[in-house]
Amino acid sequence: MISGVQADAFVEAHGPVGRLDIRKAVMRDIPPILDLINSYAAKGIMLSRTEFEMSEAIRDFTVVTQGSSLLGCGALHFYSPTVAEIRSLAVAGHAKTQGVGRKLVSALISEAQAFELDAVFAFTYVEQFFQKVGFQVVERGALPLKAWKDCLRCPKFQACDEIAVLRVLRPGRWNESQSPIWGETYAADDLIQLPIPLKIPSVPSN
Repeated sequence: MISGVQADAFVEAHGPVGRLDIRKAVMRDIPPILDLINSYAAKGIMLSRTEFEMSEAIRDFTVVTQGSSLLGCGALHFYSPTVAEIRSLAVAGHAKTQGVGRKLVSALISEAQAFELDAVFAFTYVEQFFQKVGFQVVERGALPLKAWKDCLRCPKFQACDEIAVLRVLRPGRWNESQSPIWGETYAADDLIQLPIPLKIPSVPSN
């Protein structure tokens, strides 16, 4: 769930940067996507991916390219018939001031709307950008268990500092179906709580 996108990836370019193409990923994109994601994973910023995992998930991905170079990637991962996560956002270091992150998020939102989803969510360090494009910060303490399957193997799981953001795409349907767990109803066994540091009560002094 961790993304490699920081605030500079959303900066719009000033001056000519060359043509940027955005499209759905295809199988030939797997090696450069792996190189990009795993370069961030080596720094502890993203989760590493394998060729097998990418082959399974390639249909989730959208990429931004310039000529033959892949500048960024992001994925729309479905968790229910109504909700998906924008995830695996990564932008190449040399392309971080070309607005690649903004283009990826915009394309993924459009894809979610095409699939008639009620809402999309993301985990981010740059909530200010997401708020500018219609997201709101939400409580991340209770989510469907399946949404945490990657978090469980994340080195930051015990001290996650990412912020959860949500954008409602179909307010009417969302408001009709909304429950305390982001518009979905789940059995108690399907939920997992984020680890909360134990508070030790203070001992009164004599």
